[in-house]
Amino acid sequence: MGYRLIADAAMVLHAAFLVYLVVGGFLAWRWRWAFWPHLATAAYGLGIATVGWDCPLTHVENWGRARAGQEMLPSSGFIDHYLTGVIYPAEHLFTAQLAVAVTVLVSWTGLAFLHWRSRALETEAPPS
Repeated sequence: MGYRLIADAAMVLHAAFLVYLVVGGFLAWRWRWAFWPHLATAAYGLGIATVGWDCPLTHVENWGRARAGQEMLPSSGFIDHYLTGVIYPAEHLFTAQLAVAVTVLVSWTGLAFLHWRSRALETEAPPS
């Protein structure tokens, strides 16, 4: 039972990582400090998608699954097991990755605009 909980916790953390990857830039619109962890998350996600870096959560999930007597994730990992073919058709993996990248860039562009606008408003305000 304990090993299954470890595998399930790794799965939930995987999902949270992906959700934060998509929406973290928009959270930075409200909480500016959230940009830096989002930048790290986006950089790591980009490395996983383009360079093929391993995700440590996949290893943790597989370790827990193996010890719980469950089937391990396929070698292609979490996304192929839980999302590809479920959330979007397998032939649209690149489209899904592109949509995530565009969403991140839109959120960062919006954050840059908000930062620019707040700076402009500060310089326009008459001194008290």
